[in-house]
Amino acid sequence: MSAMIEQLRGGLIVSCQADADSPVYGPKFMAAFARCAEIAGAVGIRVNGPADTRAVRKTVKLPILGIYKLRTEEYPVYITPTLQSARQLVRAGADLIAIDATHRARQGNLSPEALIASIQSKLGVPVMADIDSLEEGLAAAAAGVDIVATTMAGYTPARPKTNGPDLELLRALAERISTPIICEGRVGHPEDVRAALDAGAFAVVVGTAITAPIAITQAFVRATIR
Repeated sequence: MSAMIEQLRGGLIVSCQADADSPVYGPKFMAAFARCAEIAGAVGIRVNGPADTRAVRKTVKLPILGIYKLRTEEYPVYITPTLQSARQLVRAGADLIAIDATHRARQGNLSPEALIASIQSKLGVPVMADIDSLEEGLAAAAAGVDIVATTMAGYTPARPKTNGPDLELLRALAERISTPIICEGRVGHPEDVRAALDAGAFAVVVGTAITAPIAITQAFVRATIR
């Protein structure tokens, strides 16, 4: 296990992302969110795209988990689907590359196994496999991925969306693989973080509950409706 991955053990990784229609969209805001996370004690930052990655790299010293969302109508896989997208993230300052490691169609038609191996060997950085099921998690671990993450669970037909993180999947993975497992997806409360760590997570990613001002405010607004 690399020293960089060891830095993540038992900690909170903050996902700093925003959609294009958000008032906080753009590198300046993502860098500010990342710096706030660093000050607050986060152990890592998950960032989308080379521009935001470059800005965050200039702002924080924490490990950066880079992703590159490339959405198309043709392919269901959009999280870092190609070696070239991963290369751009590494050049921008990402320390680790997260990919959608499900066996669904992707640009370039590389299998998850081939993409994992290519990133590790050609770019020299660790890879995190965002998976949606036990089977995909086992396959990623067998392929030698550095981290398995539950990111896609509930967002594909493989598993129903749970109310909160998919702790059942997390426990099943922890029983079957020695690869570090990161819990990501619908972690909305501090209690969810503790539950994920107790269920076997190596670290936990939180995004919307920290870095999505509109969604956070909407939750409070709903509480005012009788």
